[in-house]
Amino acid sequence: MAAVKIVVVGGGAGGLPLVTRLGKTLGKHHIADITLVDSSSTHVWKPRYHEVATGAIDADLDALDYRGHARLNHYRFEPGTLMAVDPAAQQITLAQVRDAEGHEVLPERALSYDYLVLSIGSCSNDFNTPGVRDHALFLDSRQQAERFREKFLNACLHANHASDPLSVAIVGGGATGVELAAEIHHAVSMLKLYGHEHLDRKQLTVHLIEAAPRILPVLSERVSRAAHQRLEGLGVKVHVDTMVERAEPGTFVVRDGDDITADLLVWAAGVKAPAVLGELTTLERNRINQIVVDPTLRARNQERIFVIGDCAACTLPGKDRPIPPRAQAAQQMAHHTARNFERLLLRDKPLQDFRYRDHGSLVSLSQYSSVGMLMGNLKGGNFFVEGWMARMMYISLYRLHQAALYGWPRTLMLLVAGRFNRLVRPRLKLH
Repeated sequence: MAAVKIVVVGGGAGGLPLVTRLGKTLGKHHIADITLVDSSSTHVWKPRYHEVATGAIDADLDALDYRGHARLNHYRFEPGTLMAVDPAAQQITLAQVRDAEGHEVLPERALSYDYLVLSIGSCSNDFNTPGVRDHALFLDSRQQAERFREKFLNACLHANHASDPLSVAIVGGGATGVELAAEIHHAVSMLKLYGHEHLDRKQLTVHLIEAAPRILPVLSERVSRAAHQRLEGLGVKVHVDTMVERAEPGTFVVRDGDDITADLLVWAAGVKAPAVLGELTTLERNRINQIVVDPTLRARNQERIFVIGDCAACTLPGKDRPIPPRAQAAQQMAHHTARNFERLLLRDKPLQDFRYRDHGSLVSLSQYSSVGMLMGNLKGGNFFVEGWMARMMYISLYRLHQAALYGWPRTLMLLVAGRFNRLVRPRLKLH
């Protein structure tokens, strides 16, 4: 009997753990032919993009190569960007792949499937604010994070040479904006060790702009207040209840307030699913392009299409709000979907409904601190954590992600290799 074709589109926090487990349980034994599709050839954990943006980590060393990982975990990798889904024909269409000079590497292609999993994540929502796409930087991909790093390092080089002040304005007081603001301060302090003798954090101004009454609005007031105090302690200027009307070169124009000027403008506000999902008329979507799913994580009215991660609009029975777009949700959805495929293909049992367990949230303030709230096992129980303990817990989340992809022996070897790299490489990526 021919192996069942499972195609997973998107190799992020949901898609990559999914194909890793399916490859080991179904691909290795030729029960399923598993294909991962992604527009990039490597994976970097999205919650670390703010560290890539400042050079705190070297994405070349930290990245996972899909082809190499596929060989070790019994799945295939197909480079490409999703263009269309045809549920009736059970196939997807991938766009052409072109090189940096615009030459065609791969033509437009069609991939057939027996089961399709969409896991293509999310991106920032500019809410159609005029000028944002033209004048602000984003951190939705590794390429965008590296573009920010290049511009940031050049701005630091100029500020050091001319003894000029340096300023960055970030719109969005969620986790990405908060973490980037702290990481910029750490990067500037580190650059003094690498030839920037005239660059000082006293010359640095970081604006964090949030339209809501407080930063980290989806987290508890205690976490928000603690992060706000620590950011201001670093010197970050936090603007709450501040609505950006438009972006101009070097300026965010603010409603009912003074305009905010900066050398670098960053947009890290809002969340929506990628635009391609808005074009999939055969699937039900919400106002931010997310695909509506049933409790088993199948697209509504679709027997053979599953959707996981940030691009899934999943409101579980008895809940008023959909599951938030977080890495922990994507990982839990991946594990649940893998178990459902194993039930379906190995044991011929019906699919089970997804259950989301909120383990809390942690926000990193670079090397300075971390804050967050962890959920306890008792009903209503939760624990506020900060400082060194929160920082260690934050780091452990990434190690757990690596363990899901590599297994613990390889993860421990990567940890040791990282320690050796610190002895021979700069503490920042400087190029």
